[in-house]
Amino acid sequence: MSQRDDLLAGAKKLLVEKGYHRTTARDLAAASGAHLASIGYHFGSKDALMTTATLQAQGEWGDTIDTTMAASGAEIPAERLRICVDALVAAMAGQREVLVASVQAYAQAAFDNDIREVLTTATAETRATMAAASLDIDPQELDAETVRGLGSVLHALVAGLSLQAFLDPESLPTGDQVVRAVRILAGDQPD
Repeated sequence: MSQRDDLLAGAKKLLVEKGYHRTTARDLAAASGAHLASIGYHFGSKDALMTTATLQAQGEWGDTIDTTMAASGAEIPAERLRICVDALVAAMAGQREVLVASVQAYAQAAFDNDIREVLTTATAETRATMAAASLDIDPQELDAETVRGLGSVLHALVAGLSLQAFLDPESLPTGDQVVRAVRILAGDQPD
């Protein structure tokens, strides 16, 4: 592994053990076996490293959800949404530290343009990926309107569920409940 990879691995470990804000640059250097100055060289700051590690950790369980949806064979977008929500809720159960780190990273974005830029780029990619997965198409086939509309709504749903899981994991809805709610909002009469 490269020194950059070692720093990311150490940061992910510390997200779980200490959390985003309680982790110091010295902690990161010790956990990764890297020099303290290497944090600035590779990432610019401790917060940028921690944000990158948080996004990677989120991406890992996001990949699990994408794989679950793809393997389901569901042809109807509502069914893929149900599967996505159920997989997301199941994945969040063991990811409290990543949820906490995510909330902290978003809060830091208000004060740090570099972190805001990283999160903005990641959000744009997530919107496209989620919209494509819900329609069972390649992200390259999406138009900007679909990414902005469908992708943003799906991202808001996931972000909202993540915040609820952070506060009260027992209150999370099932995939069936979410699909029923979306149908009600759309004016359909669910079964």
